[in-house]
Amino acid sequence: MQHYAIKVRLYPTIKQQQILVQHFGCARWWWNYGLNLCLETYQSTGKGLTRAALNEFLPKLKKQQETAWLKEFYSQVLQANTLHLMAAYKNFFYGRAKYPRFKAKKNRQSIPYPQSIKVVDNSLKFPGSVGVVKAKLHRPMEGVIKTVAVSMTPSGKYYTTILTEREGDNPTAKNEGKVAGIDLGLKDFTIVPDVRKTSKFANAKHLSKHERNLKKKQQKLARKIKGSNSR
Repeated sequence: MQHYAIKVRLYPTIKQQQILVQHFGCARWWWNYGLNLCLETYQSTGKGLTRAALNEFLPKLKKQQETAWLKEFYSQVLQANTLHLMAAYKNFFYGRAKYPRFKAKKNRQSIPYPQSIKVVDNSLKFPGSVGVVKAKLHRPMEGVIKTVAVSMTPSGKYYTTILTEREGDNPTAKNEGKVAGIDLGLKDFTIVPDVRKTSKFANAKHLSKHERNLKKKQQKLARKIKGSNSR
């Protein structure tokens, strides 16, 4: 099987934006609640929580009056959020990432949809109350949609990343031919050693050249009178 990921711009209506903002907040709350629960459990018992153990808290929370609003949220998204939290812990323990952090409203918001996403004309149909959202599908969707993540940038733009799966073999790595390592540096842009020789490529220093040019232009601008034609 081959997997492909594409990023698509979404154009939700005002009502759909309000629903997505609520979903972002709900998913963020569950992430922070789960992360805090993992911390408290580890401090008191010296052990962590599994994905299944964490998901067992969801039915209990939905029955409580303070968190009964969780019933209105698509449960698959919350469980997918649990999976992402466990993956973040795994990456931390294997040294591939920093310790999971609490999520803030001011940062980029994202929610995962693990299933039940369909392409309808030039739109995407989401489960639950979100419904059909207009999308800019710049190329045909090939294969079966496996997962979809909806995100909102701090500027208020909506995107979705779609992972598809289709028949075929993934390309295999080949170790035939010559092997060369590439070292990026400051004095020399790249140093490429192979079996016979070491090649050096000079640093063109484009940034420093443009910085000097910008400094001259700013000095020239400072001498101009505000409102004059020359300025």
